[in-house]
Amino acid sequence: MIVRTSMTTRILLLFVGLCLAPWAFAATPTPMLPTPPAPALPAIVSYVLMDYDTGQIIAAKSENLRRAPASLTKLMTAYLTYQAIQDGTLTAQEDIQISDTAWRTGGSSMFVQPNTPANVNQLLHGLLIDSGNDAAVALAEAVGGSQSGFVTLMNDTRLRLHLRNTHYSNVDGLPDRNLYTTALDVAKLSRALIQQFPQVIQITKEKSYTYNGITQRSWNPVLFRDQTVDGLKTGLTDASGYCIDATAIRNGRRLIAVVLGGPSWAGSTNAVEALLDYGYRFFANHPVYTAGEKVSEISRSDLSPMHIPVGVEQAVDITVPKGHFSDLRRVVEITSNLQAPLKKGAIVGRLVFLLDGKQLKSVPVIAQTSVKKAGWIALIFHRISNAL
Repeated sequence: MIVRTSMTTRILLLFVGLCLAPWAFAATPTPMLPTPPAPALPAIVSYVLMDYDTGQIIAAKSENLRRAPASLTKLMTAYLTYQAIQDGTLTAQEDIQISDTAWRTGGSSMFVQPNTPANVNQLLHGLLIDSGNDAAVALAEAVGGSQSGFVTLMNDTRLRLHLRNTHYSNVDGLPDRNLYTTALDVAKLSRALIQQFPQVIQITKEKSYTYNGITQRSWNPVLFRDQTVDGLKTGLTDASGYCIDATAIRNGRRLIAVVLGGPSWAGSTNAVEALLDYGYRFFANHPVYTAGEKVSEISRSDLSPMHIPVGVEQAVDITVPKGHFSDLRRVVEITSNLQAPLKKGAIVGRLVFLLDGKQLKSVPVIAQTSVKKAGWIALIFHRISNAL
């Protein structure tokens, strides 16, 4: 890792800061996982640190507090544009007609012109690197037919992605009281964006972009400080404060750090770096089950077969504080009043992972065979078997 200061130095400075400012630590919430105290970031309104692979929240403060997202709104604009490319309704090299509305949009800009060609790929660069409001409007009109149509798509998609505390009212993030999100929802959207459209990183890692003879530097200050960071987006309005949604990959492991309501770019950058260093220093991922692996079984005399294997459909990894993997408890909770018949693959309960009495993660468990209601002959046989 190449940064301005070493990770060891930053952790040492953080420790000294905590010792000298206990009032700051008192303002920091309990981490989501039982571990050494999370970084004290009293100047940050809310934050989330998420492990990308497991989706677990490592540390958080006011993660469900609704805030003005500013240009973090453009994450959803990018998501829907990539979705349109995947669906075949757009192509990356397709030229987009720039409307007067897009050209005249205020705020940050990539400086599109009505009579100058701009393809979808160029507009995505302008959207994510230049944070161009004009690019956002042009893409919205191309994907949704109109800005209002695109906003409808945005809100439909945020429901599908379970962004429960997010609402969109425009495509670019300009201030509006009906436009809001949370640190947790930004992290969830970022994870979905990278999972489904990993090519976005090829844009967000770039430190500048040139369009129509104009070169603009990326708005993301963390890119210039930490070479392990390769995205994603920033936002700034009077209402939002200095917001950074950053992702880094170190030794093959990706984390997502979201900071909302920072006091300055420097303050928010410091907060992102402290969160990332904390996550990499104190936590590790462990594979627990492979896809299709059996984890338990259901034994009921009224079902056929009487012993039903249950397992996980997908591979399960878990994020655990370093040195505590052996302390992990696993509990299989079967749905009460489970009724036959059941198809193979039907969800029959959940697998819960606990550490120090706190739930770290839960995943569904499925029946690994089809299940029927036992007939009267089978019931008698089962009762005799149980009595022996």
